[in-house]
Formats: sequence, structure tokens, C-alpha cells
Amino acid sequence: MELLYAITLGVLTTCGVYLLLRARTFTVILGLTLLSHAVNLYLFASGRLVAGAPAIVGLTERSADPLPQALVLTAIVIGFAMTAFVVVLALKAAVELRNDHVDGENPDEDRA
Repeated sequence: MELLYAITLGVLTTCGVYLLLRARTFTVILGLTLLSHAVNLYLFASGRLVAGAPAIVGLTERSADPLPQALVLTAIVIGFAMTAFVVVLALKAAVELRNDHVDGENPDEDRA
């Protein structure tokens, strides 16, 4: 189980960083979203991976830590709001600049 989490975190982080380094705004948004998912998985895994354990202390010997679950829930809400804001910002920039490059300049137009 830990190996699966480690591989998933590595793939999400690698793909997120790769997409962040692209020149198009849509791929940057996808990269930010993948990185936020990787952070959510990391926070969730920090609460110890215990299957079938209740989050209430005292019912059994082993209990899950409820704090990472609360942090992940908060991070999901903040990540959704951030993604919605960045999408609106990218759409506004694409309409005003008439391209979707991050720096606002289309390298294909410079050659012509």
C-alpha cells in the first residue's frame, strides 16, 4: 500500500511539474491541479494508512488520525477555488491577448 502511494505521488508530482513548465495556460492549470492532488494524497498519507480503523480515539487500540482528513478536506475546497480563479483569469487573458501563451507572446508570430 505504501509503495502504491509513493508511486502515485511521484507520478502526480512529476506530471504536475512537467505541465507547469509548458508555455500554454491550460497546461499550467492542469499542472497546478495535479500538484494539488499530490499534496492532498501526501497529507492524507501522513495520517498513517490504517484500514478499517475509526477516527475516534478510545474505541479500539488503533485509531486513524482525524487531522490529516480535515486538512485534506480543506485543501480540496481551497484547490477547487484556486482552480476556478485561475481558469477565469486564463480565459480573460486569452480573450484580451488573443492567445493562450503564459507570457502573452506567440512565438509563431515573431517568425512571420
